[in-house]
Amino acid sequence: MKAWMIGVCLLFTLQVEAACPAWSPTRAEQEIARLEAQIRGWNKVYWQQGESEVSDGVYDQLSARLSQWQRCFGMATVEQTSLSPLGKTVKHPVAHTGVRKLADARSMGEWMKGREGMWVQPKVDGVAVTLVYQDGQLKQAISRGDGLNGEDWTEKARRIPDIPQNVSGTLANSVLQGEIFLRAEGHVQTKMGGMNARSKVAGMLMRQSDSQPLSALSLFIWAWPDGPTSMRERLDLLAASGFELAARYSHAVSSAREVAEWRSRWFNAPLPFATDGVVVRMGIEPEGSRWMPTQGDWVVAWKYQPVSQVAEVSGIHFAIGRTGKIAVVAELQPIMLDDKRVQRVNIGSVARWQSLDITAGDQLLISLAGQGIPRLESVVWRALERTKPEPPAADFNSLTCFYRTVACREQFLARLVWLGAPAVLNIEGVGEVAWQRLATAHSFEHIFSWLGLTLAQLQSTPGMTTERAQQVWHRFDMTRRQPFRRWIKAIGVPLPNAALKALDDSTWQQLLARDEQRWQTLPGIGREKARSLATFLHDPAVSSLVEKLRNLGVAGFN
Repeated sequence: MKAWMIGVCLLFTLQVEAACPAWSPTRAEQEIARLEAQIRGWNKVYWQQGESEVSDGVYDQLSARLSQWQRCFGMATVEQTSLSPLGKTVKHPVAHTGVRKLADARSMGEWMKGREGMWVQPKVDGVAVTLVYQDGQLKQAISRGDGLNGEDWTEKARRIPDIPQNVSGTLANSVLQGEIFLRAEGHVQTKMGGMNARSKVAGMLMRQSDSQPLSALSLFIWAWPDGPTSMRERLDLLAASGFELAARYSHAVSSAREVAEWRSRWFNAPLPFATDGVVVRMGIEPEGSRWMPTQGDWVVAWKYQPVSQVAEVSGIHFAIGRTGKIAVVAELQPIMLDDKRVQRVNIGSVARWQSLDITAGDQLLISLAGQGIPRLESVVWRALERTKPEPPAADFNSLTCFYRTVACREQFLARLVWLGAPAVLNIEGVGEVAWQRLATAHSFEHIFSWLGLTLAQLQSTPGMTTERAQQVWHRFDMTRRQPFRRWIKAIGVPLPNAALKALDDSTWQQLLARDEQRWQTLPGIGREKARSLATFLHDPAVSSLVEKLRNLGVAGFN
């Protein structure tokens, strides 16, 4: 399927080498066999029908994951990215070497050290091909295949207007290697992504019908084995013969910094094709007879960070929120998305988790939503073993866990974090870890126990400096002067924001005096919401909490 992805494992080293699965030999054999079979199946559909059942990114990353598992359990790493074409195979006059992938700028700098005459090009996202010209005529076009042999695409190449059928001069008898791509004028990679360009091109070329129009395809030449020694001369001659893209998008570089600048520029600039990184190659290359698959040490690639990553589930955790709702969180083997290290993703409700059927060992596709929040895109692979934890009993609600107990640990902590938020009491600098430390050190009885702490008590808190204790005490004391409506939110009264803004009550007694009809005069409150408000306000646990606030001297509760 993706025969040109030799060396893809190197790209995902940081993501997939975290830890080998703790499987028995039997289970390892079964899991690896299942994934091998799946990838073979995807390859078969891809090669024989020209269709991709999964995105290029998912395919690449699961292929890398398979290679990792094979290494973990001492199995031979078998190239999964090619399948014998349906038609007769043709031997490449010069083998395709593939491109080794480097992980970052540091790796690029190491590779460039001691090398001279280097050039950077965009890594065009398409399918690799060999063109053979003899006596000025296009004689053959050969798909990459396994790098040594490929399928005869000559007739299809003749239907691509951007591939010159006739050339002259030095090019009259030449072998060229390049990328057939889908033209996309004004394509901005950072905004539009890859659009599965590789699969679309392959589908157009591999379908057996001759009626398929190929005029939307074009070609980027990236190698001229045994061509002129000078890279500049090669580029000029290619441009003069109709292969002008290589000259336009090839630039001499001497440092990883320059490579990074071109990589960033092409990632954000409009181009006539989709790209997935940059390629850096030495201007002087070995003789074509020495080219072999996986052996091209004079050329490397630095790919863009994928917008989504495949991550392995290491465990399932149930989190109880402030209102008692149970959320399911998948713990992940760490991955990097942009500059963010992602170790968990929120799945949602217990019902959604059960519907998605997720457990440890499954492979999830993760992306970043707004504000860098990890988001579950899909389940891309399920492990053979389906052992799942039991969710907690659904006996938590908006009226539970105002008081600290062992069973209430999570909801109680969630309430503390909520009341300290900027939109509530705005207790700056006191986050979840600090609340947990304070609640444990001072044996909080209820969610407002912190109001009764003295400066001396805060100074005695393990891990808290004298200066920090002074700041926290001051912020706690400042909450007494917060508006009454903020305290309503802190307790958790289920009032919509619009109703809270319209509320002019300034004491708890005024709230209690409201009947259901008066509640319905506020925006966003219907009969059902009015009934739930009355139930909440008169609940014994809430009444007890209000009494605590009265004793602590909070205005509005006297």
